[in-house]
Amino acid sequence: MSMDSGVIRQDLMAHDDAYRQLVSRHHELESQLDRLKQRRFLTADEEAEEMRIKKLKLRIKDEMEQKLRRRMSDAAEA
Repeated sequence: MSMDSGVIRQDLMAHDDAYRQLVSRHHELESQLDRLKQRRFLTADEEAEEMRIKKLKLRIKDEMEQKLRRRMSDAAEA
């Protein structure tokens, strides 16, 4: 039985604490980036922080996608 990725994401949000934590952390990092983007100019430290946040956000997004792909694979096999 194949499931839509949106349905699987909803299921992960409802039943997978680790996935919910990843989503929450991803949103927190997005908010931090938004605050930095509101500044007209960034210091060198702020630019470094922006890059660190972007890398961490991407790593978290990758983890979320891995969980999604595993769940989709499991659903396809069921």
